[in-house]
Amino acid sequence: MGLVSAKEMLDKAKAGKYAVGQFNINNLEWTKSILLTAEELKSPVILGVSEGAATYMTGFKTVSAMVSAMVDSLGITVPVALHLDHGSYKGAQEALEAGFSSIMFDGSHYGIEENIEKTKEIVALCHAKGVSIEAEVGSIGGEEDGVVGTGEVADPKECKLIADLGVDFLAAGIGNIHGKYPENWTGLDFVALEAIQKETGALPLVLHGGTGIPEEMIAKAIELGVSKINVNTECQLYFQEATRKYIEAGKDLEGKGFDPRKLLGPGAEAIKTCVKEKMELFGSVGKA
Repeated sequence: MGLVSAKEMLDKAKAGKYAVGQFNINNLEWTKSILLTAEELKSPVILGVSEGAATYMTGFKTVSAMVSAMVDSLGITVPVALHLDHGSYKGAQEALEAGFSSIMFDGSHYGIEENIEKTKEIVALCHAKGVSIEAEVGSIGGEEDGVVGTGEVADPKECKLIADLGVDFLAAGIGNIHGKYPENWTGLDFVALEAIQKETGALPLVLHGGTGIPEEMIAKAIELGVSKINVNTECQLYFQEATRKYIEAGKDLEGKGFDPRKLLGPGAEAIKTCVKEKMELFGSVGKA
């Protein structure tokens, strides 16, 4: 199975009251670990790529070619969407050209009129190619590729204006942030989420900043219409911890322990553990 749009998997998730995980990829190890776990658990999966990660991997074309080839070489049978995360106006068009099957255009830092105008244009371009499109209202806290958000809560009326443009899923800020959550974080704003859900109806909603949100909050968010949850930092922390243990134990100094395939092995396995935990929590296991 080749890459697919994320629309069908998220419409099913919304109807079935579970969520599909978007796991951001940074290199070959990340991609392989996530795909193998999704196949093992028979879960649909979304591979997220920020513009910074795409640049690091030498561009959208390289990422698209690597993911498509890997899905084929590993014999992956579950639905896989390759999704641009927090795409700029220019980046969204470039990723679309490079063969991404899903695009997020993040116009949340523009005024609502400009967000509407640009989102409308990207929706038309994506839908002409059968590619799904995510938009954003109300910025997500923290920083993603230089775009800094303070975590403001989205206006439900503005959410409806963007939803009505024909986007396939919508990221709405509800107090969630990227990266690690500070100790004084007040939690997700469920009153806002409920109001947004009322305005947007059957449209799947997206929760960015999935790392560190308590399990009961995740469950409640899914109950209130969240069908896609983004995880990035947590996989990085699992990878870092496993790699640190390997080196601190001196394993890289034993035999050919310095071989990158061995050196990166524990981290790659740790990513699988993280992805498995999340897929079980989100309820997507066996839903492929």
